[in-house]
Amino acid sequence: MNGSEANRQTPFHIFDTRLHADPGRVVLRPFHLGWQARGAGSSRALKLVEDVAALEPQVAAEEYARVRHDFAERHWQTEAMFRDRFEQVADDLDLDPDAYDDTVKLLIGAYFCHEYTYSAAALMNPSIVPHPDQSGLSHGACRFVMSLRAVGEGHISSIAFREGIVESDGSFCLWPQTSFATAVDLDPASVHDTDDAVTVHCHPDSTLGNSVIFPITEQQAGGLEDLRLTRFQHGPLDYEYIGTYTAYSGKSIRSELLRTRDFRSFHLEPIHGRAGRNKGMALFPEKIAGRYAMVGRQDGKNLYYLTSDRLDSWDEDGALLMEPAYPWEFIQIGNCGSPIRTDAGWLLFTHGVGAMRKYALGCALLDLDDPAKLIARVKAPVLTAVDADRAGYVPNVIYTCGALRVGDGTHGRLLVPYGISDSAVGFATVTIKDLLALMV
Repeated sequence: MNGSEANRQTPFHIFDTRLHADPGRVVLRPFHLGWQARGAGSSRALKLVEDVAALEPQVAAEEYARVRHDFAERHWQTEAMFRDRFEQVADDLDLDPDAYDDTVKLLIGAYFCHEYTYSAAALMNPSIVPHPDQSGLSHGACRFVMSLRAVGEGHISSIAFREGIVESDGSFCLWPQTSFATAVDLDPASVHDTDDAVTVHCHPDSTLGNSVIFPITEQQAGGLEDLRLTRFQHGPLDYEYIGTYTAYSGKSIRSELLRTRDFRSFHLEPIHGRAGRNKGMALFPEKIAGRYAMVGRQDGKNLYYLTSDRLDSWDEDGALLMEPAYPWEFIQIGNCGSPIRTDAGWLLFTHGVGAMRKYALGCALLDLDDPAKLIARVKAPVLTAVDADRAGYVPNVIYTCGALRVGDGTHGRLLVPYGISDSAVGFATVTIKDLLALMV
């Protein structure tokens, strides 16, 4: 039985399209000798540079030819990246670049790079928003950006992207990816503290679907987890794309914000205040009664409605919004993405955790004017892992970080990408009318 058959009792149509973890997708990343052992700082790096520089010219040329043979076809602008890495090393070690010939520079750059399979272990927990560019589309169609949590070597999570188009009937297509992926570039001018906000940019010649945002600050070192994107409306036709995510240091967590206007430049900043020390915050796509609003899980079990005058600071404890009410969610509930405005109210996807730590997808409806008021919720999960979908990196999980509305009124549809046991991403569509009919 496949997922579509297993969930036939729900009004969701489940597509055959699946995205999977892929060890073949690699990026070229800086390699730091200091990662390998304590006290292995600049002296070890300098010794490596000296060893490479001491090679006979023919030996250096032969070694670099081997590197090119093995890696040039696997990466985009490989030589330019080696050259950039040499310049970084030279700057860090206070070297004179003119003291090295071109082949040695490239070879040194190669020694200070490594391949990283950013989605080899898992691909999961997608979020989806309208694309900034909606030009040239047929009536009712919507171009979208989808974020994905990609997990690679060392269980480090990064943010990857896909782009595509969804039609008014819920059918969709994803834009193809090339074989090359590139890490976003850090804007050095944005770095003022090792644990503060930073700005990163996609390479000007790389598409969004081939760009990956890796951890940068100390707080992010263990991963960027579960980005929940929303298109936030500051005013008429004034949109900013804002996402909340969990920054994991390897020891502690905090919530942070990703902010962008164009999906080319991204500002990553911490959320301050008591609420920022928790996971799973999701921002409403507009202010409510003049204040920013979020849904969050402040006690590890229940959902709360939070408000703030500042987007980057959340100090209030919030109002209790929902508690687990049914067996499939007795352990805990949480949000599954930012609320979606409908004529009937704010539509909020939730997740519940039940027996054997099984995660299932639920849904609730909040009052438009006062989202602290719960209007209705589903009694049973709308999507749950069954049969083959129960197996994966983390078994028995269905989870999403956001859905996309297509069309107007209660006859509009939702495109719902969702993680399947932390090993694949599936897609489903449902009408808003049919989803509302499930609630009590």
